[in-house]
Amino acid sequence: MKISSLCQLVPPLAVLVLNAALPAMLTAADQGDEIKLLREQLRAIEQKLLVLERKQEIKDEAAAAPVAPKITISDKGFALASADGANSIKLRGLVQLDSRLFFGDNGIVNNAFVLRRARLITEGTFAKKYSFQFVTEFGGSAVSIIDANLGVTIDKALQLKFGKFKPPVGLELLQSDSWTFFNERSIVTNLVPNRDLGVQAGGELFNGRVSYAAGIFGGVADGASTTNTDFDNEKDVVVRLFASPFQHDAGSPVQGLSFGISASLGREKTAAGRTAGYKTDGQQTFFSYNTATIADGQSWRISPQFDYRHGSFGAIGEYVLSTVNVRPSAAGAKAGLQNKAWQFAAAYVLTGEDSSFAGVVPRGNFDFTNGTWGAFEVTGRYANLRIDDAAFPLYASVSTSADEATSYGLGLNWYLSKTVVFKFDYYQTKFGFAPSAPADPAAPALRQDEKALITRLQLSF
Repeated sequence: MKISSLCQLVPPLAVLVLNAALPAMLTAADQGDEIKLLREQLRAIEQKLLVLERKQEIKDEAAAAPVAPKITISDKGFALASADGANSIKLRGLVQLDSRLFFGDNGIVNNAFVLRRARLITEGTFAKKYSFQFVTEFGGSAVSIIDANLGVTIDKALQLKFGKFKPPVGLELLQSDSWTFFNERSIVTNLVPNRDLGVQAGGELFNGRVSYAAGIFGGVADGASTTNTDFDNEKDVVVRLFASPFQHDAGSPVQGLSFGISASLGREKTAAGRTAGYKTDGQQTFFSYNTATIADGQSWRISPQFDYRHGSFGAIGEYVLSTVNVRPSAAGAKAGLQNKAWQFAAAYVLTGEDSSFAGVVPRGNFDFTNGTWGAFEVTGRYANLRIDDAAFPLYASVSTSADEATSYGLGLNWYLSKTVVFKFDYYQTKFGFAPSAPADPAAPALRQDEKALITRLQLSF
């Protein structure tokens, strides 16, 4: 029974009962005093019931009234969420302005300022289980869609993803563009797919100690991204297994060790199925297939990889073997080529903050007046990429392409805050050539080692 009904019913009933019982209970002498006392008690009860009824009305009104959404503005972006947190939308951004300076380049005009990335990132969730991501790129010569995908969370062990996103192959490629050790990912990333259309299942097992991902994608060449359409019958299967077996062992020196393996298998055809070219750290092309060369047949990749973090120290390493079947022309002989690359990179945060796969968070932001300087990190990297000898001279030119690139990198990252970073990187790349290559390569960029200083001012939120 509702409180309001109880308030209406209790006083009349009580009065009737008491009036009927009073003559039998009380003597004539004290009947008047008792009745007066009981009536006062009834009035007090009635007042209490009225108060309770009003409190209930207030609660009902509050429950029926619309609740204002939560608005958050922080170094993680602008977020708008429902009061219960089940629905949200977040706006983030990434801007990277680079300066590239090359040394000893024999007059090649390649020094430049570059708006490397200018991205607007929209993310959100609905009913806690459905998520989306939409990333638009305004850097470069044209506006493009980098990511556009929908996620469905069944539980931690099973999450589905549909749309355009990074296939789970390269370790460093899977890391955010904001938090890599260097301005540019290593030359190893040339051998893995960039972004593709597909559907993927993934999740975490054994209390987060193991993560997995498996998907079916349209299939793209090394270093390539989908054109947002996929009309052929050839698809790629991609799988990745990654383990962090010691992550719950607090204090252990191997707590931050993670390792795994990824692989892809599919078929590629036409010129779009082979890479458009492999690039150096300075983003100069050092290898490309002949224009008439086409992909025709099975392609596969395999990549063992690891990530290690311990306090201020961080390191990553990966190896990639990429196999593609090519023809020198539509009617030429087919050959399977295996290109290989590996890298090892390490970093140390000089100011004592923790190294992590998601970047460095300074203890204090740069503030000259207060004498705080943010965080400083030094980095180093060695990488090598080797082209299959069989690529020359039938499928690639010995005069315009190198068959090997070995890269050394040193860097300093200055984290003024979680959102603003200055990066200073020096790269030196040495090229190797096929035995039949001329002494003076036709490609000017290959006539000497690449020596590049790349600086970057980055805003990421």
